[in-house]
Amino acid sequence: MMGSISRRTLLAGTGIAAMATGLAACGADGTNNGNSGESSGSSTTGGGGAGVELTYMFRGGEDERKAYDQAIAAFEEQTGAKVKVIVTDADQYRTKLQAAITGGQVPDVFYLEQGSVMAFAKTGVVKDITGDIEAAGLDVSKVWKYGVDSYRFDGTRVGQGAIYGLPKDVGPFSFGYNKTMFEELGIPLPDKDKPYTWAEFRDVAKQLTSPEDERWGTGLNVAWNLQAWVWSNGGDWADEERRTVTIDTPEFAEALQDFADIQIIDGSTPSIEQAQTMDTYQRWMRGQIGFFPVGPWDVSTYQGLDFEWDLIPYPVGKTGETATWLGSLGISVSNSTEHAELATQLAMYLSADEECQRSLYQAGIQIPNLVDMAKGEYLEAEGAPANKEEFIQIAEDYGRALPAAATWTPEWYDDFWVGIQPVLDGEVTAADYVAQLQPQMQAKLDAANMDAGI
Repeated sequence: MMGSISRRTLLAGTGIAAMATGLAACGADGTNNGNSGESSGSSTTGGGGAGVELTYMFRGGEDERKAYDQAIAAFEEQTGAKVKVIVTDADQYRTKLQAAITGGQVPDVFYLEQGSVMAFAKTGVVKDITGDIEAAGLDVSKVWKYGVDSYRFDGTRVGQGAIYGLPKDVGPFSFGYNKTMFEELGIPLPDKDKPYTWAEFRDVAKQLTSPEDERWGTGLNVAWNLQAWVWSNGGDWADEERRTVTIDTPEFAEALQDFADIQIIDGSTPSIEQAQTMDTYQRWMRGQIGFFPVGPWDVSTYQGLDFEWDLIPYPVGKTGETATWLGSLGISVSNSTEHAELATQLAMYLSADEECQRSLYQAGIQIPNLVDMAKGEYLEAEGAPANKEEFIQIAEDYGRALPAAATWTPEWYDDFWVGIQPVLDGEVTAADYVAQLQPQMQAKLDAANMDAGI
């Protein structure tokens, strides 16, 4: 769940390579154990688990925990195994996983973050489950390609080669709006098929804003939403090969400045003082924000809101094309597990079993991993958002991985956010900020690539 996730959590941590090395030292020998699961019909599980206990570590909020309790119970019934669940909230997951590694208590199955794939695979932390998947008869082409490819690694590049995890989900980070607020103010509803231009968006956001009535047009966190602005304007954090940091371009600077000016010039976002009194997520939940990001993990919580809401594309820059990021978490199998066959069955079950996927999307915590289900019964299901198609379009057509998802360490990307507040406060121009920061980020990306041996 990411709806109320902190900026610290959203930005990938800086200890991935060290964590991977630590886990390799705690029993992972870097070899493929070669055991495979079996499947029958549409199920990804087989029997033979009686008397075996697996440990499964994941992160999530209350609704996600309830949904996974049900999924795990079904797996236990089908296999005869027992699964000891280790659950944390999102902020604590990485710390607790590191503690488990340090203590030599590595879970059999655990969440694999996109930014960890290269380091964990190279150091033998996670099991290559390609052969297990093939032996089980699991057709990965039925799962979102982005989701499967996020956990492939060929020794040089993430996105191709052997499979080191299966997607727990794909997370289209969409854009929501408060339909009730628009209707009460008599403002025409956004077009779900034609995105606002930046100028149109800022104009509507100003119309929605009335601080004396505790109402604002937007509540956008820069670390969550700047990607949509930058990509839609033709900019990016690095080149396609992730060799050169590219923040020092006119397209990037223009996008960052426009984003900052929503507050600096327009005043359409709560001020720092107002956000300290109540953060923008809480204000959105109270119906005080017009536009706010929405992910599938938010749906269960948002069903209880006192206003109507729906999804629209992000506003567009000079390319005229909407953009946003598509996240994912993977489910990996430890190379040190003593129960590789059953552990792989659990990963396959949680990622691709039809009944499991149905229960998870009906719980309002994700879209289905199975493409046909997502395009079929999920779109036809009742309940908000009405425009579920926007989630599907992001997953299938235009969602992008976050910039550090396929590098050895995210430190180079993390640096971008550390000193950004003066830009948002109008004390430093976007152009000056990116020009100053590019060499520092480049040095860290060079070091990451050197560490990765690429």
